Amino acid sequence: MNRKCLGRVLLLAVVAAMAFFITSCQSKKSPSEEVVLPMDRVAASLSGSQTILHKAFSVTTSASFPFEIPAHAAMPHLHGNYKSFVKQISADAGDESANVDFLILKEDQYAEFMHRHAGEALFSADASHDQDVDFSLPASQDQPKKYYLVFRNSPGGPAKKIVQADFRVDF
Repeated sequence: MNRKCLGRVLLLAVVAAMAFFITSCQSKKSPSEEVVLPMDRVAASLSGSQTILHKAFSVTTSASFPFEIPAHAAMPHLHGNYKSFVKQISADAGDESANVDFLILKEDQYAEFMHRHAGEALFSADASHDQDVDFSLPASQDQPKKYYLVFRNSPGGPAKKIVQADFRVDF
């Protein structure tokens, strides 16, 4: 081989060696440095049960009871019942004059309700004095979610009603 050809081969070998060393020396991002979006994170789903209401109370205009679903609750489920009465709790459920409205509201819906704006509810039972409730709430994902149980006095009856309510949420 002549010198000119040998020089080209040697130059190509040096360039190839440099390229190999440059690419092998570049550091790769460790898994902790990679950007992970919150929606891409998978966390273990919580499981448990929580009593959110177990009491008798009076309703003149409305009565509200807040509760919170913890983060990562995949399938929260609310269930329970209520009975309303005109004077005092007895063995028989009240009659039509003891009817109350029942609502399950998200935080924004509750804010609208408090400002006397009629809006939508996740769940509602109008004018009832004896109601069983079995309702699946939306998954809470990575943030806890606040909800409200609201009992509202139905028009056309006494100004004050007594409600006995028992509610629990499973998640």
